[in-house]
Amino acid sequence: MDSSFDVTVQTAPPPEPEEPIESLKVYLTAEEAFPAFEQAFLDAEREISGSFRVFDLNTRLRSPQARKIGETWFDLLSHTLERGVAVRLVVSDFDPVAAPDLHQLAWSTQRQVADLRDRVKRDVKLEFTVALHDACAGAVPRLFFYPMVRHKMNKVAQMWLAMSQREREQFRSETPRLQKLCYENNNGKLCFPLRLVDLHPATHHQKMAVFDRKTVYVGGLDLNERRYDTKQHRRPAPRTWHDVQAIVTGPVAEAAQKHLDGFLDTVAGTAPPAEPARGFLRTLSRARRRAPMRIAPKTAVREVERAHYMAIRRSRQLIYLETQFLRHFPLARALARRARECPDLRLIVVLPAAPEDVAFSSSRGLDARFGEYQQVRSLSRLRAGFGSDRMVVASPVQPRERDSDGRDTLEEAPLIYVHSKVSVFDGFGATVTSANLNGRSLRWDTEAGIYLNRPEHVAELRRRVMGHWLPKDAGDAFFDPATAFDHWRRLVEFNSASPPEKRRGFLVRYDSDAAREVATPAPGMPEEIV
Repeated sequence: MDSSFDVTVQTAPPPEPEEPIESLKVYLTAEEAFPAFEQAFLDAEREISGSFRVFDLNTRLRSPQARKIGETWFDLLSHTLERGVAVRLVVSDFDPVAAPDLHQLAWSTQRQVADLRDRVKRDVKLEFTVALHDACAGAVPRLFFYPMVRHKMNKVAQMWLAMSQREREQFRSETPRLQKLCYENNNGKLCFPLRLVDLHPATHHQKMAVFDRKTVYVGGLDLNERRYDTKQHRRPAPRTWHDVQAIVTGPVAEAAQKHLDGFLDTVAGTAPPAEPARGFLRTLSRARRRAPMRIAPKTAVREVERAHYMAIRRSRQLIYLETQFLRHFPLARALARRARECPDLRLIVVLPAAPEDVAFSSSRGLDARFGEYQQVRSLSRLRAGFGSDRMVVASPVQPRERDSDGRDTLEEAPLIYVHSKVSVFDGFGATVTSANLNGRSLRWDTEAGIYLNRPEHVAELRRRVMGHWLPKDAGDAFFDPATAFDHWRRLVEFNSASPPEKRRGFLVRYDSDAAREVATPAPGMPEEIV
Protein backbone atom coordinates (compact mmCIF):
# COMPACT_ATOMS: atom_id res chain seq x y z
CA MET A 1 0.00 0.00 0.00
CA ASP A 2 1.36 3.42 -0.96
CA SER A 3 2.22 5.17 2.28
CA SER A 4 1.90 8.54 0.55
CA PHE A 5 -1.77 7.99 -0.11
CA ASP A 6 -3.90 10.53 1.78
CA VAL A 7 -6.86 9.20 3.65
CA THR A 8 -9.43 11.69 4.89
CA VAL A 9 -11.03 10.43 8.06
CA GLN A 10 -14.58 11.63 8.64
CA THR A 11 -15.08 12.40 12.31
CA ALA A 12 -18.32 13.24 14.04
CA PRO A 13 -18.58 16.73 15.55
CA PRO A 14 -17.82 16.83 19.27
CA PRO A 15 -20.89 16.24 21.41
CA GLU A 16 -22.62 19.22 22.91
CA PRO A 17 -21.62 19.71 26.56
CA GLU A 18 -24.09 18.15 28.92
CA GLU A 19 -26.46 20.66 30.50
CA PRO A 20 -25.16 21.11 34.06
CA ILE A 21 -28.58 21.98 35.54
CA GLU A 22 -31.48 19.86 34.35
CA SER A 23 -34.28 20.89 36.71
CA LEU A 24 -34.80 23.96 38.89
CA LYS A 25 -37.17 24.75 41.74
CA VAL A 26 -37.08 28.16 43.41
CA TYR A 27 -38.13 28.70 47.04
CA LEU A 28 -38.90 32.09 48.57
CA THR A 29 -38.40 32.52 52.32
CA ALA A 30 -38.15 29.68 54.81
CA GLU A 31 -41.92 29.20 54.54
CA GLU A 32 -41.25 27.52 51.19
CA ALA A 33 -37.64 26.41 51.60
CA PHE A 34 -37.70 24.65 54.97
CA PRO A 35 -40.42 22.13 54.01
CA ALA A 36 -38.58 21.40 50.74
CA PHE A 37 -35.33 20.89 52.67
CA GLU A 38 -37.09 18.54 55.06
CA GLN A 39 -38.50 16.55 52.14
CA ALA A 40 -35.04 16.23 50.62
CA PHE A 41 -33.84 14.62 53.86
CA LEU A 42 -36.84 12.28 53.83
CA ASP A 43 -36.20 11.32 50.19
CA ALA A 44 -32.44 10.70 50.58
CA GLU A 45 -31.52 7.04 50.11
CA ARG A 46 -27.76 6.78 50.61
CA GLU A 47 -25.91 9.95 51.59
CA ILE A 48 -26.25 13.63 52.42
CA SER A 49 -23.40 16.15 52.50
CA GLY A 50 -23.91 19.72 53.66
CA SER A 51 -22.17 22.86 54.82
CA PHE A 52 -23.91 25.74 56.58
CA ARG A 53 -23.02 28.84 58.52
CA VAL A 54 -25.75 28.07 61.07
CA PHE A 55 -27.51 24.71 61.57
CA ASP A 56 -29.64 24.51 64.70
CA LEU A 57 -31.18 21.12 65.45
CA ASN A 58 -33.79 22.81 67.65
CA THR A 59 -35.37 24.37 64.55
CA ARG A 60 -39.00 23.30 64.31
CA LEU A 61 -40.15 21.08 61.45
CA ARG A 62 -42.75 22.65 59.16
CA SER A 63 -43.88 20.06 56.62
CA PRO A 64 -46.69 17.59 57.45
CA GLN A 65 -44.51 14.69 56.29
CA ALA A 66 -41.62 15.60 58.59
CA ARG A 67 -43.91 16.34 61.53
CA LYS A 68 -45.09 12.74 61.42
CA ILE A 69 -41.56 11.90 62.59
CA GLY A 70 -41.10 14.53 65.30
CA GLU A 71 -41.08 18.18 66.23
CA THR A 72 -37.56 19.42 65.41
CA TRP A 73 -34.60 18.86 63.11
CA PHE A 74 -33.06 16.80 65.92
CA ASP A 75 -35.83 14.26 65.27
CA LEU A 76 -35.49 14.44 61.49
CA LEU A 77 -31.73 13.95 61.57
CA SER A 78 -32.10 11.03 63.99
CA HIS A 79 -34.69 9.45 61.70
CA THR A 80 -32.46 9.94 58.64
CA LEU A 81 -29.48 8.30 60.32
CA GLU A 82 -31.56 5.41 61.66
CA ARG A 83 -32.70 4.72 58.08
CA GLY A 84 -29.07 4.06 57.18
CA VAL A 85 -28.40 7.32 55.31
CA ALA A 86 -24.83 8.59 55.76
CA VAL A 87 -24.76 12.25 56.80
CA ARG A 88 -21.75 14.58 56.68
CA LEU A 89 -22.25 18.14 57.96
CA VAL A 90 -19.85 21.05 58.32
CA VAL A 91 -20.91 24.04 60.40
CA SER A 92 -18.86 27.24 60.43
CA ASP A 93 -16.96 28.27 63.52
CA PHE A 94 -16.12 31.93 64.16
CA ASP A 95 -13.34 33.98 65.67
CA PRO A 96 -14.01 33.62 69.41
CA VAL A 97 -13.10 37.22 70.23
CA ALA A 98 -14.58 39.03 67.22
CA ALA A 99 -17.82 37.00 67.24
CA PRO A 100 -18.25 35.16 70.57
CA ASP A 101 -22.02 34.83 70.07
CA LEU A 102 -21.57 33.06 66.75
CA HIS A 103 -18.73 30.97 68.16
CA GLN A 104 -21.07 29.85 70.91
CA LEU A 105 -23.83 29.15 68.40
CA ALA A 106 -21.57 26.81 66.41
CA TRP A 107 -20.54 24.82 69.47
CA SER A 108 -24.12 24.70 70.67
CA THR A 109 -24.80 22.69 67.52
CA GLN A 110 -21.84 20.48 68.42
CA ARG A 111 -23.49 19.81 71.80
CA GLN A 112 -26.77 18.99 70.06
CA VAL A 113 -24.99 16.52 67.81
CA ALA A 114 -23.30 14.92 70.83
CA ASP A 115 -26.75 14.44 72.40
CA LEU A 116 -28.01 12.95 69.15
CA ARG A 117 -25.15 10.44 69.04
CA ASP A 118 -26.14 9.25 72.51
CA ARG A 119 -29.70 8.54 71.35
CA VAL A 120 -29.20 6.82 68.01
CA LYS A 121 -27.74 3.41 67.19
CA ARG A 122 -23.97 3.16 67.46
CA ASP A 123 -23.50 2.11 63.85
CA VAL A 124 -25.06 5.22 62.26
CA LYS A 125 -22.93 7.07 59.72
CA LEU A 126 -22.58 10.65 60.95
CA GLU A 127 -19.61 12.94 60.38
CA PHE A 128 -19.92 16.38 61.94
CA THR A 129 -17.31 19.15 61.90
CA VAL A 130 -17.23 22.61 63.44
CA ALA A 131 -14.80 24.31 61.05
CA LEU A 132 -12.91 27.53 61.68
CA HIS A 133 -11.45 29.09 58.54
CA ASP A 134 -7.69 28.45 58.58
CA ALA A 135 -6.59 31.92 57.49
CA CYS A 136 -5.10 34.08 60.27
CA ALA A 137 -4.03 37.71 60.25
CA GLY A 138 -0.31 38.45 60.34
CA ALA A 139 1.51 39.76 63.38
CA VAL A 140 1.39 43.43 62.33
CA PRO A 141 -2.42 43.55 61.85
CA ARG A 142 -2.88 41.69 65.12
CA LEU A 143 -0.86 44.39 66.85
CA PHE A 144 -2.76 47.16 65.03
CA PHE A 145 -6.17 45.71 65.97
CA TYR A 146 -5.21 44.90 69.55
CA PRO A 147 -7.06 47.91 71.09
CA MET A 148 -10.26 46.81 69.34
CA VAL A 149 -9.65 43.23 70.45
CA ARG A 150 -9.25 44.35 74.07
CA HIS A 151 -12.49 46.30 73.80
CA LYS A 152 -14.31 43.16 72.64
CA MET A 153 -12.68 41.14 75.42
CA ASN A 154 -13.92 43.68 77.96
CA LYS A 155 -17.45 43.34 76.58
CA VAL A 156 -17.27 39.56 76.99
CA ALA A 157 -16.03 40.03 80.58
CA GLN A 158 -18.95 42.36 81.33
CA MET A 159 -21.39 39.88 79.82
CA TRP A 160 -19.88 37.18 82.05
CA LEU A 161 -20.57 39.20 85.19
CA ALA A 162 -24.27 39.36 84.33
CA MET A 163 -24.59 35.57 83.92
CA SER A 164 -25.96 33.12 86.43
CA GLN A 165 -23.80 30.17 87.45
CA ARG A 166 -25.75 27.89 85.14
CA GLU A 167 -25.33 30.29 82.24
CA ARG A 168 -21.60 30.47 82.91
CA GLU A 169 -21.28 26.70 82.81
CA GLN A 170 -23.10 26.55 79.49
CA PHE A 171 -21.04 29.44 78.14
CA ARG A 172 -17.82 27.63 79.10
CA SER A 173 -18.89 24.43 77.38
CA GLU A 174 -19.99 26.21 74.18
CA THR A 175 -17.01 28.58 73.72
CA PRO A 176 -13.97 26.27 73.76
CA ARG A 177 -11.70 28.53 71.71
CA LEU A 178 -12.57 31.53 73.86
CA GLN A 179 -11.91 29.63 77.08
CA LYS A 180 -8.31 29.05 75.96
CA LEU A 181 -7.78 32.83 75.97
CA CYS A 182 -9.11 33.65 79.43
CA TYR A 183 -9.60 32.45 83.00
CA GLU A 184 -11.87 33.16 85.94
CA ASN A 185 -10.11 34.78 88.91
CA ASN A 186 -10.91 34.36 92.60
CA ASN A 187 -13.47 37.17 92.43
CA GLY A 188 -15.47 35.48 89.69
CA LYS A 189 -14.28 37.85 86.97
CA LEU A 190 -13.29 36.73 83.49
CA CYS A 191 -9.72 37.83 82.79
CA PHE A 192 -7.86 37.98 79.49
CA PRO A 193 -4.04 38.04 79.75
CA LEU A 194 -2.28 40.86 77.89
CA ARG A 195 -1.03 39.10 74.77
CA LEU A 196 -1.68 39.04 71.06
CA VAL A 197 -4.26 36.50 69.94
CA ASP A 198 -4.96 34.92 66.57
CA LEU A 199 -7.48 36.73 64.40
CA HIS A 200 -9.50 34.78 61.85
CA PRO A 201 -10.89 37.27 59.32
CA ALA A 202 -12.72 34.79 57.04
CA THR A 203 -15.52 32.26 57.56
CA HIS A 204 -17.31 29.44 55.77
CA HIS A 205 -20.44 31.27 54.65
CA GLN A 206 -21.99 28.77 52.20
CA LYS A 207 -25.43 27.21 52.74
CA MET A 208 -25.82 24.04 50.70
CA ALA A 209 -26.45 20.33 50.76
CA VAL A 210 -26.12 17.52 48.20
CA PHE A 211 -28.44 14.50 48.31
CA ASP A 212 -27.34 11.15 46.83
CA ARG A 213 -24.96 13.04 44.53
CA LYS A 214 -27.85 14.07 42.30
CA THR A 215 -29.76 16.92 43.98
CA VAL A 216 -28.39 20.23 45.29
CA TYR A 217 -30.05 22.56 47.80
CA VAL A 218 -28.28 25.94 47.64
CA GLY A 219 -28.76 29.66 48.25
CA GLY A 220 -28.67 32.14 51.11
CA LEU A 221 -30.66 30.35 53.80
CA ASP A 222 -29.22 28.80 56.97
CA LEU A 223 -31.24 26.71 59.41
CA ASN A 224 -32.58 28.21 62.63
CA GLU A 225 -35.72 29.93 63.90
CA ARG A 226 -34.32 33.41 63.22
CA ARG A 227 -34.33 32.62 59.50
CA TYR A 228 -37.98 31.61 59.43
CA ASP A 229 -40.40 34.03 57.82
CA THR A 230 -43.44 33.81 55.57
CA LYS A 231 -43.93 35.39 52.17
CA GLN A 232 -46.35 37.89 53.73
CA HIS A 233 -43.68 39.16 56.18
CA ARG A 234 -46.35 40.06 58.75
CA ARG A 235 -44.00 39.99 61.71
CA PRO A 236 -42.13 42.51 63.85
CA ALA A 237 -39.33 43.95 61.71
CA PRO A 238 -36.52 42.20 63.68
CA ARG A 239 -38.14 38.85 62.89
CA THR A 240 -38.53 39.34 59.13
CA TRP A 241 -36.12 37.47 56.88
CA HIS A 242 -36.40 37.26 53.11
CA ASP A 243 -34.24 34.67 51.41
CA VAL A 244 -34.05 32.67 48.19
CA GLN A 245 -33.06 29.03 47.93
CA ALA A 246 -32.99 26.67 44.95
CA ILE A 247 -33.08 22.93 44.45
CA VAL A 248 -31.45 21.74 41.23
CA THR A 249 -30.58 18.43 39.64
CA GLY A 250 -28.11 17.43 36.95
CA PRO A 251 -24.35 17.09 36.56
CA VAL A 252 -23.88 20.20 38.71
CA ALA A 253 -24.56 17.94 41.70
CA GLU A 254 -21.30 16.07 41.13
CA ALA A 255 -19.38 19.35 41.09
CA ALA A 256 -21.10 20.43 44.30
CA GLN A 257 -20.22 17.10 45.93
CA LYS A 258 -16.56 17.39 44.93
CA HIS A 259 -16.50 20.87 46.43
CA LEU A 260 -17.95 19.67 49.72
CA ASP A 261 -15.52 16.75 49.80
CA GLY A 262 -12.47 18.95 49.42
CA PHE A 263 -13.04 22.59 50.41
CA LEU A 264 -11.63 22.22 53.94
CA ASP A 265 -8.38 20.84 52.53
CA THR A 266 -8.21 23.67 50.00
CA VAL A 267 -8.72 26.30 52.71
CA ALA A 268 -6.10 24.59 54.87
CA GLY A 269 -3.66 24.74 51.95
CA THR A 270 -3.15 20.98 51.78
CA ALA A 271 -4.93 20.37 48.47
CA PRO A 272 -5.81 22.34 45.34
CA PRO A 273 -9.42 23.32 44.73
CA ALA A 274 -11.60 21.08 42.61
CA GLU A 275 -11.60 21.92 38.92
CA PRO A 276 -14.14 24.55 37.78
CA ALA A 277 -17.44 23.11 36.61
CA ARG A 278 -20.16 24.59 34.45
CA GLY A 279 -23.11 25.79 36.45
CA PHE A 280 -21.37 25.71 39.84
CA LEU A 281 -19.79 28.80 41.42
CA ARG A 282 -17.46 29.17 44.42
CA THR A 283 -15.39 31.56 46.45
CA LEU A 284 -12.44 30.01 48.28
CA SER A 285 -9.48 31.50 50.11
CA ARG A 286 -6.62 30.03 52.12
CA ALA A 287 -4.06 31.09 54.67
CA ARG A 288 -1.03 33.11 53.60
CA ARG A 289 2.33 31.71 54.58
CA ARG A 290 4.96 34.03 56.00
CA ALA A 291 2.89 37.20 55.51
CA PRO A 292 3.28 39.19 58.75
CA MET A 293 1.90 42.39 57.19
CA ARG A 294 -1.31 40.96 55.74
CA ILE A 295 -4.75 40.56 57.23
CA ALA A 296 -6.41 39.25 54.07
CA PRO A 297 -6.36 35.54 53.22
CA LYS A 298 -5.12 34.55 49.77
CA THR A 299 -8.02 34.22 47.33
CA ALA A 300 -7.86 30.81 45.64
CA VAL A 301 -11.16 30.75 43.69
CA ARG A 302 -13.45 33.66 42.86
CA GLU A 303 -15.91 32.19 40.40
CA VAL A 304 -18.92 34.07 41.82
CA GLU A 305 -17.21 37.41 41.22
CA ARG A 306 -16.01 36.49 37.74
CA ALA A 307 -19.40 35.15 36.71
CA HIS A 308 -20.85 38.56 37.57
CA TYR A 309 -18.21 40.40 35.51
CA MET A 310 -18.79 38.16 32.50
CA ALA A 311 -22.56 38.57 32.70
CA ILE A 312 -22.29 42.35 33.16
CA ARG A 313 -20.23 42.60 29.96
CA ARG A 314 -22.97 40.72 28.04
CA SER A 315 -25.95 42.63 29.48
CA ARG A 316 -27.80 45.06 27.22
CA GLN A 317 -31.25 45.65 28.71
CA LEU A 318 -31.72 44.98 32.44
CA ILE A 319 -29.64 43.79 35.38
CA TYR A 320 -31.52 42.87 38.55
CA LEU A 321 -29.56 42.55 41.83
CA GLU A 322 -31.15 41.39 45.09
CA THR A 323 -28.59 41.29 47.88
CA GLN A 324 -27.98 41.85 51.57
CA PHE A 325 -24.99 44.11 50.84
CA LEU A 326 -23.75 45.95 47.75
CA ARG A 327 -20.31 47.03 48.92
CA HIS A 328 -17.79 45.68 46.40
CA PHE A 329 -16.41 48.75 44.64
CA PRO A 330 -14.79 46.80 41.74
CA LEU A 331 -18.21 45.36 40.95
CA ALA A 332 -19.82 48.82 41.08
CA ARG A 333 -17.09 50.09 38.80
CA ALA A 334 -17.73 47.26 36.29
CA LEU A 335 -21.46 48.00 36.30
CA ALA A 336 -20.89 51.73 35.81
CA ARG A 337 -18.46 51.06 32.95
CA ARG A 338 -21.01 48.84 31.22
CA ALA A 339 -23.69 51.51 31.70
CA ARG A 340 -21.54 54.02 29.84
CA GLU A 341 -20.83 51.51 27.05
CA CYS A 342 -24.49 50.49 26.66
CA PRO A 343 -26.90 53.45 26.94
CA ASP A 344 -29.96 51.18 26.89
CA LEU A 345 -28.89 49.18 29.95
CA ARG A 346 -30.97 49.64 33.11
CA LEU A 347 -30.34 48.53 36.71
CA ILE A 348 -32.73 47.51 39.51
CA VAL A 349 -31.27 46.89 42.97
CA VAL A 350 -33.22 45.54 45.96
CA LEU A 351 -31.48 46.03 49.33
CA PRO A 352 -32.54 45.94 52.98
CA ALA A 353 -33.14 49.43 54.33
CA ALA A 354 -30.26 48.92 56.78
CA PRO A 355 -27.85 46.15 57.84
CA GLU A 356 -29.27 43.80 60.47
CA ASP A 357 -27.07 45.01 63.34
CA VAL A 358 -27.74 48.66 62.50
CA ALA A 359 -31.50 48.24 62.04
CA PHE A 360 -32.25 46.04 65.03
CA SER A 361 -29.35 46.56 67.47
CA SER A 362 -28.57 50.23 66.71
CA SER A 363 -24.94 49.27 66.14
CA ARG A 364 -22.56 52.19 65.68
CA GLY A 365 -19.34 50.21 65.73
CA LEU A 366 -16.57 50.95 63.26
CA ASP A 367 -17.34 47.81 61.26
CA ALA A 368 -20.97 48.87 60.82
CA ARG A 369 -20.05 52.44 59.88
CA PHE A 370 -17.32 51.25 57.48
CA GLY A 371 -19.78 48.87 55.85
CA GLU A 372 -22.22 51.73 55.28
CA TYR A 373 -19.37 53.78 53.82
CA GLN A 374 -18.53 51.02 51.35
CA GLN A 375 -22.15 50.76 50.24
CA VAL A 376 -22.64 54.52 49.88
CA ARG A 377 -19.43 54.67 47.85
CA SER A 378 -20.52 51.81 45.58
CA LEU A 379 -24.00 53.25 45.02
CA SER A 380 -22.50 56.64 44.22
CA ARG A 381 -20.35 55.04 41.53
CA LEU A 382 -23.41 53.31 40.10
CA ARG A 383 -25.34 56.59 39.96
CA ALA A 384 -22.42 58.21 38.19
CA GLY A 385 -22.59 55.50 35.53
CA PHE A 386 -26.33 54.98 35.15
CA GLY A 387 -27.70 58.36 36.17
CA SER A 388 -30.94 58.74 38.08
CA ASP A 389 -33.11 57.83 35.07
CA ARG A 390 -31.60 54.37 34.45
CA MET A 391 -31.23 53.03 37.99
CA VAL A 392 -33.69 52.15 40.77
CA VAL A 393 -32.56 51.22 44.28
CA ALA A 394 -35.47 49.95 46.37
CA SER A 395 -36.07 48.46 49.80
CA PRO A 396 -39.05 46.36 50.90
CA VAL A 397 -41.27 47.47 53.78
CA GLN A 398 -44.42 46.06 55.31
CA PRO A 399 -47.83 47.46 54.26
CA ARG A 400 -48.56 48.91 57.68
CA GLU A 401 -47.67 52.13 59.45
CA ARG A 402 -45.15 52.45 62.24
CA ASP A 403 -43.97 55.64 63.90
CA SER A 404 -40.24 55.35 64.53
CA ASP A 405 -37.09 57.32 63.86
CA GLY A 406 -34.90 54.19 63.86
CA ARG A 407 -33.34 52.44 60.89
CA ASP A 408 -35.79 49.56 61.35
CA THR A 409 -38.38 51.79 59.69
CA LEU A 410 -38.43 53.30 56.21
CA GLU A 411 -41.08 55.62 54.75
CA GLU A 412 -43.18 55.23 57.93
CA ALA A 413 -43.31 51.42 57.68
CA PRO A 414 -41.32 48.58 59.32
CA LEU A 415 -38.67 47.17 57.05
CA ILE A 416 -38.48 43.64 55.66
CA TYR A 417 -34.97 42.29 56.10
CA VAL A 418 -33.47 41.10 52.80
CA HIS A 419 -30.86 38.35 53.01
CA SER A 420 -31.19 36.82 49.52
CA LYS A 421 -28.34 36.73 47.00
CA VAL A 422 -29.75 36.67 43.46
CA SER A 423 -28.57 38.35 40.26
CA VAL A 424 -30.41 38.24 36.92
CA PHE A 425 -28.89 39.45 33.64
CA ASP A 426 -31.31 40.16 30.78
CA GLY A 427 -32.75 36.78 29.83
CA PHE A 428 -29.50 34.87 29.36
CA GLY A 429 -28.11 34.27 32.85
CA ALA A 430 -28.69 34.37 36.58
CA THR A 431 -27.00 33.38 39.84
CA VAL A 432 -28.36 32.02 43.12
CA THR A 433 -25.59 31.85 45.70
CA SER A 434 -24.66 32.34 49.34
CA ALA A 435 -22.47 35.30 48.39
CA ASN A 436 -23.33 38.92 49.09
CA LEU A 437 -22.06 41.56 46.68
CA ASN A 438 -19.27 42.62 49.01
CA GLY A 439 -15.58 41.91 48.97
CA ARG A 440 -15.80 39.50 51.88
CA SER A 441 -18.14 37.15 49.99
CA LEU A 442 -16.47 37.58 46.62
CA ARG A 443 -12.84 37.22 47.78
CA TRP A 444 -12.50 35.89 51.37
CA ASP A 445 -15.31 33.68 52.67
CA THR A 446 -16.20 30.19 51.49
CA GLU A 447 -19.24 30.60 49.22
CA ALA A 448 -21.17 28.43 46.77
CA GLY A 449 -23.96 28.80 44.28
CA ILE A 450 -25.26 28.08 40.81
CA TYR A 451 -25.24 29.85 37.46
CA LEU A 452 -28.37 29.44 35.33
CA ASN A 453 -28.18 29.86 31.56
CA ARG A 454 -31.23 28.05 30.21
CA PRO A 455 -33.77 30.73 29.22
CA GLU A 456 -36.65 28.90 30.89
CA HIS A 457 -34.70 28.67 34.16
CA VAL A 458 -33.74 32.35 34.06
CA ALA A 459 -37.35 33.32 33.32
CA GLU A 460 -38.67 31.16 36.16
CA LEU A 461 -36.21 32.63 38.66
CA ARG A 462 -36.92 36.18 37.51
CA ARG A 463 -40.67 35.77 37.77
CA ARG A 464 -40.52 34.19 41.23
CA VAL A 465 -37.92 36.54 42.74
CA MET A 466 -39.03 39.83 41.20
CA GLY A 467 -42.71 38.95 41.43
CA HIS A 468 -42.52 38.51 45.20
CA TRP A 469 -42.19 42.27 45.72
CA LEU A 470 -44.87 43.31 43.22
CA PRO A 471 -48.66 43.69 43.49
CA LYS A 472 -50.58 40.55 42.61
CA ASP A 473 -51.91 42.09 39.40
CA ALA A 474 -48.45 42.96 38.03
CA GLY A 475 -48.45 42.01 34.35
CA ASP A 476 -45.78 40.64 32.05
CA ALA A 477 -44.37 44.12 31.46
CA PHE A 478 -42.96 44.08 35.01
CA PHE A 479 -40.77 41.08 34.09
CA ASP A 480 -39.77 41.67 30.49
CA PRO A 481 -36.16 42.98 30.47
CA ALA A 482 -37.15 45.43 27.73
CA THR A 483 -40.02 47.01 29.71
CA ALA A 484 -39.62 46.13 33.41
CA PHE A 485 -37.51 49.10 34.46
CA ASP A 486 -40.06 51.83 33.71
CA HIS A 487 -42.83 49.91 35.46
CA TRP A 488 -40.66 49.29 38.53
CA ARG A 489 -39.58 52.92 38.68
CA ARG A 490 -43.16 54.19 38.57
CA LEU A 491 -44.24 51.67 41.20
CA VAL A 492 -41.42 52.59 43.60
CA GLU A 493 -42.11 56.30 43.16
CA PHE A 494 -45.84 55.80 43.73
CA ASN A 495 -45.27 53.74 46.89
CA SER A 496 -42.73 56.19 48.28
CA ALA A 497 -45.22 59.03 47.93
CA SER A 498 -48.17 57.05 49.38
CA PRO A 499 -49.12 56.07 52.95
CA PRO A 500 -48.38 52.41 53.82
CA GLU A 501 -51.97 51.24 53.48
CA LYS A 502 -52.21 52.63 49.92
CA ARG A 503 -49.05 51.04 48.56
CA ARG A 504 -48.95 48.34 45.92
CA GLY A 505 -46.49 45.60 46.68
CA PHE A 506 -43.62 46.02 49.14
CA LEU A 507 -41.08 48.40 47.55
CA VAL A 508 -40.13 52.00 48.37
CA ARG A 509 -36.98 54.04 47.69
CA TYR A 510 -33.81 52.99 49.50
CA ASP A 511 -32.64 55.84 51.74
CA SER A 512 -28.99 56.57 50.94
CA ASP A 513 -29.04 59.65 53.18
CA ALA A 514 -29.62 57.56 56.32
CA ALA A 515 -26.62 55.40 55.47
CA ARG A 516 -24.51 58.43 54.57
CA GLU A 517 -25.09 59.99 57.99
CA VAL A 518 -23.19 57.18 59.74
CA ALA A 519 -20.83 56.16 56.92
CA THR A 520 -17.21 56.35 58.03
CA PRO A 521 -14.07 55.53 56.01
CA ALA A 522 -11.38 53.39 57.63
CA PRO A 523 -8.04 54.23 55.98
CA GLY A 524 -5.76 51.21 55.73
CA MET A 525 -8.59 48.77 56.33
CA PRO A 526 -9.17 46.24 53.53
CA GLU A 527 -12.62 46.71 52.02
CA GLU A 528 -13.22 42.96 52.19
CA ILE A 529 -13.34 43.04 55.98
CA VAL A 530 -17.01 44.12 55.84
